[in-house]
Amino acid sequence: MLRRDFLALPLAAAAARRPNFVLILVDDLRFDELRCTGHPFAETPHADRIAREGAMFVNAFATTPLCSPSRASFLTGQYTRRHGIIDNTAREARSHQLLTWPRQLHDAGYETAFLGKWHMGNDDSPRPGFDRWVSFRGQGECFNPPLNIDGRNTPSNGYVTDILTDHAVEFLARKRDIPFCLYLAHKAVHPNIQQNNDGSVNVASINDAGTFLPAPRHRNLYGGKQPPHRPNYAVKPRSKPALELAPAGVEPLSATTVTDDATILNRLRMAKAVDESLGRILEALEQSGALNDTMVIFTSDHGYFYGEHCLGAERRLAYEEAIRIPLLVRYPPKIRQGTRPARMVSSIDIAATALELAGVTPKEPLDGRSMLTGAARREVYIEYFSDTVFPRIRKMGYQAVRTARWKYIRYAELSGADELYDLRTDPYELTNRIRDHGAWRAELRAKLDTWKR
Repeated sequence: MLRRDFLALPLAAAAARRPNFVLILVDDLRFDELRCTGHPFAETPHADRIAREGAMFVNAFATTPLCSPSRASFLTGQYTRRHGIIDNTAREARSHQLLTWPRQLHDAGYETAFLGKWHMGNDDSPRPGFDRWVSFRGQGECFNPPLNIDGRNTPSNGYVTDILTDHAVEFLARKRDIPFCLYLAHKAVHPNIQQNNDGSVNVASINDAGTFLPAPRHRNLYGGKQPPHRPNYAVKPRSKPALELAPAGVEPLSATTVTDDATILNRLRMAKAVDESLGRILEALEQSGALNDTMVIFTSDHGYFYGEHCLGAERRLAYEEAIRIPLLVRYPPKIRQGTRPARMVSSIDIAATALELAGVTPKEPLDGRSMLTGAARREVYIEYFSDTVFPRIRKMGYQAVRTARWKYIRYAELSGADELYDLRTDPYELTNRIRDHGAWRAELRAKLDTWKR
């Protein structure tokens, strides 16, 4: 879809008043887990409303399919290699130095708030550029999470999604004569696991449905439902050298390593509370009269594997289920209702879009481009740096380029493991064509080389 098909007005014709911003970032939500994005029974009426009254970008991607690097890219508009948050280990010091787009809005006269999961290390102390700060250590807790509120350790009581929403509604209800920016980063739909000081987690527990804890009111939601499975579900990897040989002590990929249906349903139940949260936020904006002056962005840090290629309880890899994200945007002055832009967009594009609309010149180089006025992307780039948290994919750092038709994955530490997929004929990435299509392989490799430079 061309840019003019979803822009409501030329940028110069926008109202003189600077827009407000509300960004809701969900943790691990897949691109296909909303009713508006095609899920057969997920109850997401408020996300569906955003899609109906705004734009649903159908080709949106995270730059790095891992929590901490992805969150830093959303906040800075930069690739992982530039902002330096390369993994989920303790990156507290560096994260205090990030020049985020809410910080730049704050410096330009916005009132700003960060609520929820920062997760670049365990440090929950306030970061620069936020007038209101409500966060928690590391991954946080689903129930009764200890909070850091504006630098004060504060107990809480209740379900974490509801608690964060209470703080969001309070912030939105404030009387003010300046624009605002609310950045709400949910813990959901991440499991309730503990993170050590070095960022490592108890891997054995993550694929247990009991670690995905919905609100009590949703525990029986979707009872008896059968989650949908993609055609690559439980298909053992072939012609994928990086996945075919399991490291010592790690179970080889097979039908026994997929994400079980009980886990999938619990994740959907957790997502229900997120959608209810979105409904409360929209209601608060309506009550204050700010809804149509606010760009509301609903998205996720990356996807999650439900058993595709026999992968479970994981993201990190460059397959579609991990790198694609939902991206819904409502802002009537600039975006027509019910549009479905097909242009490829990246998580780093949100910073450029917000700063452009606010009339703020970036203080550091951005790797992203405006989703409204920037040139359409011909490809997106994905990168992942090895870490030691998940034994299955140690020494599997890679860079990948995805075009409308092709995906090329180049592993930095594994010889002879590169992958090439023709997404037009093989959308589920079942057949590695790295030994075929030499011209395309060379062209995509050259694109990666140019991008790295």
